[in-house]
Amino acid sequence: MKPTREQAWQTLTRYTTSESLLRHALAVEAATAAYARRFGEDEELWRVAALLHDFDYEMHPTLDKHPQDGAPILREEGYPEEVVETILSHAEHLGLPRDTPLKRALFACDELSGFVHACALVRPTGLEGLEPKSVRKKLRQPSFAAGVNRDDVYKGAAELGVDLDEHIRTVIEALKPIAAELGLPSGG
Repeated sequence: MKPTREQAWQTLTRYTTSESLLRHALAVEAATAAYARRFGEDEELWRVAALLHDFDYEMHPTLDKHPQDGAPILREEGYPEEVVETILSHAEHLGLPRDTPLKRALFACDELSGFVHACALVRPTGLEGLEPKSVRKKLRQPSFAAGVNRDDVYKGAAELGVDLDEHIRTVIEALKPIAAELGLPSGG
């Protein structure tokens, strides 16, 4: 089965009701898709993996279960092993290799998408005018978006082989077209 974005959205919304988790999935999807285009990869497949990376989080919100307990569900629903392994590899605590561009992109986009979203939420213009310098400054404030793992942000950019500012800029630009869906002002 070659999964479609629509199938992934249906799976996601069957298991996830939290608006913030759905917005996170959309943000990670947009950023990961930007890298698929940049690297000339299968954008639909990358969108599927990104949308589903936290699909089981409401059921399994702890590290002893997420995302590993969600993997059998995805396999049962017919998602290819490439998608399942990519989702498993985004969980640092599992220690799995991120040995494909998709695995590296999903990991790199996960925490940073959430952080950029948080930065935009506290600005009257949202993503408009948000610069990497401002995001880096917020990264140095441990109390801001405290749930975001800063080490994963830095490690993600390094594993992807992109400069942190370039990575931040890519994520900001990827989120702009879906600003309204993310609850952000669209345009400034």
